[in-house]
Order: sequence, then structure tokens, then C-alpha cells
Amino acid sequence: MTENGRRDFCIECRKETEYLLRKKDIVKNIRDKEYTFSITVAVCAECGEEMSIPGLIDKNVQEIDGQYRAAEGLVLIDDIEKLMKIYKLGKAPLSLALGFGEVTIPRYLEGQMPSKEYSDVVKAALTSPAYMERKLIENREKLTDTAYKKALAAAESIESLFSVSDKMLRVIAYVFKKLEEVTPLMLQKQLYFIQGIYSALYGRPIFGEDCRAWIHGPVYPEVYDLFRDFKYNPIDDARFALLEGTEGALTEDEKRVVELVVNTFGIYGGKVLEKITHNEEPWLEARKGYDDSIPSSALLPKERIMKYYIAVNRKYGIDTEDGLRTYIRDMLDRAS
Repeated sequence: MTENGRRDFCIECRKETEYLLRKKDIVKNIRDKEYTFSITVAVCAECGEEMSIPGLIDKNVQEIDGQYRAAEGLVLIDDIEKLMKIYKLGKAPLSLALGFGEVTIPRYLEGQMPSKEYSDVVKAALTSPAYMERKLIENREKLTDTAYKKALAAAESIESLFSVSDKMLRVIAYVFKKLEEVTPLMLQKQLYFIQGIYSALYGRPIFGEDCRAWIHGPVYPEVYDLFRDFKYNPIDDARFALLEGTEGALTEDEKRVVELVVNTFGIYGGKVLEKITHNEEPWLEARKGYDDSIPSSALLPKERIMKYYIAVNRKYGIDTEDGLRTYIRDMLDRAS
């Protein structure tokens, strides 16, 4: 039995057989330039030859289109749809709001390739509510009152929503890129560990937000408020597009620390990570004198976090994944 159990007619075997889906690199020449694309192919489980199955050609077209756009830095159709959803604008109104012709966005949604100039405008609107607000004001006269007011209210709401620092947003984006699925509880712990390890290794905090010692461990209130408003998994929320790509502005040292954390602490759920933080000196010290039955706004100073992790680094060598794994095992043994 194959891993997927799918069946179709193989022209080589001259019978219905099971097939596997695999990736295959192909080279295509577009406008006198060669591109290598990774496409999905179906391979017969018996003879190993490629098979033609329903829907595969359409899937390959979508794969090539997406990879070509990525290679050329062009906006994806999915990004345009997210922009419409975020700002509650239809195809034509969005086109006018961005300063394009009325049919430009509808044509892009049908598959027409945007110019680099127009693509950059869409990308800027998708990643910056302040930029979108400026475009709305610039093109106010082209929009109906209803469309303008709805889109402007959405831009203002998102600006206030994303009130955390750019560095914090970039770190969050990189955590999501590496882990894909992160609960709010897990995210809070990841950020705390990133702050502690980075400050221990480089002698300064990675971001300026203050951490608080809540009953379920260290919490960054601004981040809590940010994701409380997301009704679904953050990655599935259209507004998450505002974070995508921002991780590229992190330094190599910052990325390295995020990777150290997600490759070690990131394999555990939020409740397990909570056990670790509940046995660490910074949280225990901050919680002294507080009633554990209620949330606390007790400050968890950056200096205390850094001092603690400097000591941890001396003992375990937390600049390596092996050192961090040893530390995690010891902390979990202590919690059990």
C-alpha cells in the first residue's frame, strides 16, 4: 500500500495503479531568461513512470505562477485577496484606492502579471497600514463614502492593533515562519526565552518591551493584546500578512537565537514551557507576594532575565542546541 492510496490509469502498465506525488525540478525559459521551477508530479508505484492525473496540470500552472512571481518579486494573487479582506474593499475600489485604473486589480486577479512598480505598491499597502492610509487619503475622491470610511477605519484599527515594536514584530514573524503553528501561550514563552538567551549571549535585550510575571508564566502584554484580537490561528488571519517578510530585517545574530529557541523549546507545548518558567528565578522572584489565583502585572525586569540566563549560559553553554536541550531536561526533571 502506498503512502496515499491514490489510484489512476498508468499508460505504461496499461492498468489502474497506485501513484505517489513527488516534486520534480523543471527548467523553463520566460522572456529569454531561464527559471527552475519545482512542480508536483504523479509517479506510478509499480513502474516508476510519471502519470497524468486529473487536476495536476492546473496545480503545476499555479506552482509555476507562484514561483515565477516570487523570483521576480511580484505580488501574489493570494496577497491581493488578503488586501481586499483586510481593508474590506472590492476589486475595483481597491484598484482606485491604490491609484490604479479601475480594471487593474480585477485583471491581476484573473492572472495578468503586474508590473514591478504596481506590485511594489500592493506589497507596501499589505505590509504597512500607514502607507495604505496615505493612499486612501490621496485617492479619496475616486471612492464612495462608504468604501472610503470602511477602509480608513480598518487602517486606523490595524495601526493601533500593531502597537508593538518593529523588532518584536520581526521576531514574532520569524518564530511563525519556523514553527508554522504556535499557540498564544507558546508564543509568549518563545519570546521570553529569545529575550533571555539573546541578552545573555550579546549583553543587551533583543527588543525593548517589558515582560510581566503572570500566573501562567512570563507574558508580554502588548503581544497578548495583539493576538487576543485575532479570532483564528494567526497565520490563517488575513492581517497576518502584515507580518510576512518582516523577519528579513533581523540580523544574523538575532535569527540565530530565534532558531536556537524554536529548535529546542519549540518542540514543546505551552503548558510544558510554563513548567520550565515556573522553576526559573526571574518568574519566582517577580511573583513573590502575589496571589497565584489572579493574574499579576508584576514586572519581570530585562536585567533580571539577562542576569539569570548569563548564569545558565556559564553552566550549560546555551549558545548551542545541545546545551539548551540539557538545560530543558534538567528543568523538566526539577518540575516533575
